[in-house]
Amino acid sequence: MNKGQRISQLVEELSGKTPGEEGVEIAAHPCYLGFFRCWNEQRYYEAHDVLEHLWLRTKSEDANYFKGLIQAAGGFVHLQKQHARPTHPKDGRRMYPAVRLFRLAEKNLKPFAPRRHRFDIAGFLQLLRRQAEAIVASEYRENPWNPESAPQLTVTQEGRCGTPVLPGENQLRPGDDENDRQD
Repeated sequence: MNKGQRISQLVEELSGKTPGEEGVEIAAHPCYLGFFRCWNEQRYYEAHDVLEHLWLRTKSEDANYFKGLIQAAGGFVHLQKQHARPTHPKDGRRMYPAVRLFRLAEKNLKPFAPRRHRFDIAGFLQLLRRQAEAIVASEYRENPWNPESAPQLTVTQEGRCGTPVLPGENQLRPGDDENDRQD
């Protein structure tokens, strides 16, 4: 099975739909939604692959948007691998490429802030900056990522915007009001 077939199969498994680019709103496209699902399952490499499937077929300005999301996922692949094997000769040095990818992602995503296709780009950019700054501040010695506190991303219903959430953050969710805040 080639990569395209594998990704098509993954998209079908994630969405129950066969990929078809024509006439599908981006925020409802199975590859786009599959990216967020894979991300939240900490399958960053698969998130990268499933969105790449859509990115390679995109001729609009969304190409840079997708590229930025793919680069961010790539940065988290590096952090995840470094976390799993910090003393490994190759995986132990993955903090540098992670920071580079976070900065490239920021460059590609910044024009789409504050939101794009029902996703909070401004909040996501803050997340990427915090990750990069934490790594640089530790002189590339401390990995800010771990599976227990991995960020979760959401795409919301029309008219609302999903915000990246780190476990334990005191945030309102779409539809909540100030009385719903958990203190």
